[in-house]
Amino acid sequence: MGYTRWILCFSLLLSLPVLGAGTPDVQQAKQAELENLRQKISNLQQDLEKTSASKSEAADALRESERAISKNKRSLSELATQQRSAIFSQQNLQQQSRHLERDLQEQQEMLGQLLYQQYLAGEQQELVKLLFNDPNQTMRNLKYYQYVVRSRALWLNSMRKNLQHINQVTAEQRQKSLEIISLHSEEQMQKRELEKERLARQQVIKQYAQQLKQQHREINRLQQNEARLAQLLKRLAELLASQQSDSHATTESFEQHPDFEKLKGRLSLPVNGIVTNKFGDMRPDSTLQWKGLQLRARSGQMVKAIAAGRVVFADWLRGFGNLLIIDHDNGYMSLYANNETLYKQVGDALQSGNTIAAVGNSGGNEDFGLYFELRHKGKPLDPMEWIHPMKQSAH
Repeated sequence: MGYTRWILCFSLLLSLPVLGAGTPDVQQAKQAELENLRQKISNLQQDLEKTSASKSEAADALRESERAISKNKRSLSELATQQRSAIFSQQNLQQQSRHLERDLQEQQEMLGQLLYQQYLAGEQQELVKLLFNDPNQTMRNLKYYQYVVRSRALWLNSMRKNLQHINQVTAEQRQKSLEIISLHSEEQMQKRELEKERLARQQVIKQYAQQLKQQHREINRLQQNEARLAQLLKRLAELLASQQSDSHATTESFEQHPDFEKLKGRLSLPVNGIVTNKFGDMRPDSTLQWKGLQLRARSGQMVKAIAAGRVVFADWLRGFGNLLIIDHDNGYMSLYANNETLYKQVGDALQSGNTIAAVGNSGGNEDFGLYFELRHKGKPLDPMEWIHPMKQSAH
């Protein structure tokens, strides 16, 4: 076996990727700022609940169970993502282990052939013979002999490192297996909790069924719900403005999206559904108008963000159930209500088309669907003017 082949193989086997160092201080600062924002919005929500009248309303009785259902479903989704990641990592480790074992076997074979050739030639005899050769040939032979000896040392060192790497990969594989088992156990627990909360919600709906129907048609309560939402949006805008002026975060911490107004007439509906109520239509049995779209859709169907932005509210609100609000900058916000599950949390950055929620009927609604609004500086906009004409109907 040629010396050149040994060196090439050895160089390839020692080529391992190097991970770049992180920036923990920057990450900690971003996380601290995010937690501060979430705490302020949580306090805002608590203030709204404290000032709300008629605490015994049927819709409020649904609040805790619908919040819990959303939280459990989000946890299950996160666990599923973690499981997929752990399984993928485990598969990569298994593949890496196989490659390392194959490389080690090749190293052993090459080293064995090297030692065998040196044994046949006889190292000590080779040194004696070199002394009686032509001086120039002797120098060349000595140089070659040094390469051979050095190569053997390198092979031995490489094999030792390879064995250590195999032991490390094997340990990581065992750790991933334990992690997958733990995630599966937690997933089963979350499923049991989810079923428990669903049963609790069914009992509340059964108990308050008549009252819920009546509340959906009472003008006074509808007006209170709309006023509550308007107040929430106003205070959110004030909070965000204050947060930006006081923030010392980097520009990547909260990305700006200044071109939302240019998307008018180019957006897609947040869910593939049937538009049952349009902007400006009269609400049933009332003199109030719809300020958004009511989209009938399947339970559990994925709700998508209409454009890039940042989640500024993700919680239960009376009259709107599990509500998620996205800030698109320059005063533009989109609202997604009556969801079963909110997959995103306050502070999460979004791109257009990201899954943010799952269709439900939270807030005491009889039918499954999504209530969707667009606002600019608190003023409701007609969503249909922003949706592309080819995307205004269900697919």
